[in-house]
Amino acid sequence: MSLRVRCTALNSDSGPHFALLEAAGFEVLPGNRDRNYWDNAALIQELDGCCAVVAGSEPYTRKVLEALPALRVIARTGVGFDAIDLAAADERGIVVTTTPGVNHHAVAEHAIALLMAVARGITDQDQRVRTNTWLRIERPRVMGRTLGLVGLGRIGQATAIRGVGLGMQVIASDPYANQEFCQKHGIEVVSNDELFARADYVSLHSPLIPETRHLINAQSLAKMKPGAVLINTARGGLVDEAAVVEALRSGHLRGAGLDVFEVEPLPLDSPLLELPNVVLTGHVAGLDIESQRDTLTMAAETIQALRAGGWPAECIQNMRGRTDWKWSSRGC
Repeated sequence: MSLRVRCTALNSDSGPHFALLEAAGFEVLPGNRDRNYWDNAALIQELDGCCAVVAGSEPYTRKVLEALPALRVIARTGVGFDAIDLAAADERGIVVTTTPGVNHHAVAEHAIALLMAVARGITDQDQRVRTNTWLRIERPRVMGRTLGLVGLGRIGQATAIRGVGLGMQVIASDPYANQEFCQKHGIEVVSNDELFARADYVSLHSPLIPETRHLINAQSLAKMKPGAVLINTARGGLVDEAAVVEALRSGHLRGAGLDVFEVEPLPLDSPLLELPNVVLTGHVAGLDIESQRDTLTMAAETIQALRAGGWPAECIQNMRGRTDWKWSSRGC
């Protein structure tokens, strides 16, 4: 059987990865966009016989992985991998990879775009102009306000620089914050509780792990100052959406800009869709022309390296401590 790689990542049906993988002897198959990849049966059917997948944010459950005996690599485009059952991947000998360091500027720009859209009431004003119901509403100026970043890794740092450029006071909570970076840009590192109490805008840039699931909940929202704004371009599971909806309805939160959700795609019966003080986008924060090119290139190069016997450890998110992995035949 040929070396088949399926592309499920949205907008990945063309790009540099095709030529790179084909040159290495792989047959590269574009994704079937008529299929719902969030349905286990559809994803299994799509990946049947494939030894690798250039993956999006669709869920790779134990059921999916156990049904794909040929699969060797899940090359996730982006840095998140919480939709993949790592324990099941370990058991099946499937390497899970990501593409670190290529989309942080895209995510940071999107976080600031959501912040400004909420701050200036852009979506509301857009709709008013379209319906000839103009209304002048004064809103708090962004310059001089406090931006609180939960997480100060690559994306958090890129967002911090942009916040400083807007004239905001930037504070951050991160136990591993780069002190040299903080000193250079005048960023104060504080606890989560202090950040919630001081920030006018709270922007999430943490990974989703058991300790951070529902980091934003009724208790943490209550610690935020009245009129604060929540921005989430990280992971939907960081937020208890029911609690956020209640805070938005009550006015405790002035608004929110959300790119990620607990369930994706966002169900059409979600109460978030009914709220006028929310700006919503569909998990696209990390997507721009430059990051798309670079993430697809890195995904392809990672698959190539693994097939050739390499071990690009900086991209691999499972198989901790294992040194005996090999690209076996298993249909490939």
